[in-house]
Amino acid sequence: MAKEQLGPYVVLARDLPVNRSFDIPGTLVGQWLKGLPMRDALEAPDPDPDAGAGHAELELYSEETHAFAVGTFKGHLHVACGRCLTDVTMQLDERLHVTFMPPSEMPADDDTVAADEDGAEVATEDLDLFPWDEDRIDLEPLFREQFVLAVPYAPLCREDCKGLCGQCGTDLNSSTCKCEKPIDPRLAALKDLKLPS
Repeated sequence: MAKEQLGPYVVLARDLPVNRSFDIPGTLVGQWLKGLPMRDALEAPDPDPDAGAGHAELELYSEETHAFAVGTFKGHLHVACGRCLTDVTMQLDERLHVTFMPPSEMPADDDTVAADEDGAEVATEDLDLFPWDEDRIDLEPLFREQFVLAVPYAPLCREDCKGLCGQCGTDLNSSTCKCEKPIDPRLAALKDLKLPS
């Protein structure tokens, strides 16, 4: 009987508890971020070994029907600046505390609260919950989420980025252009007005 091949981010329940390290290569990060506008704006090659990377140190254990992953996740990824489109490196440094539960116990989309250990109500979007089949834990969705959620809506290479000229496309951080600012159409009629001196 052939031995079952497991993915690099799968941990079998029978191996719990266990401490494990996981490395995420750039080609996989690039695949996960493909289709995000600030990633695609870089026009990086596909596959892209330089899209980013990650490393997780996790303690995995189970209690009854639930499994848990606790530890650290560090890494980086590359996206385009929202103003000038140059490469921006985003750093990731997260503490993880994730619960894996059977799909039948996962909160429905319309569930808004759940009780924590002290009985306090916590919004379900504040809980890191992932399904598992009680036989194996697949950590790939967790790692993918860390990278996708790290991409801001409009990343900046620096706070005072001047962006690109809207007319000729010159990067205004490194050079100037000769373009004249367009006249506000509401003021166009005043352009040729001569005032008495």
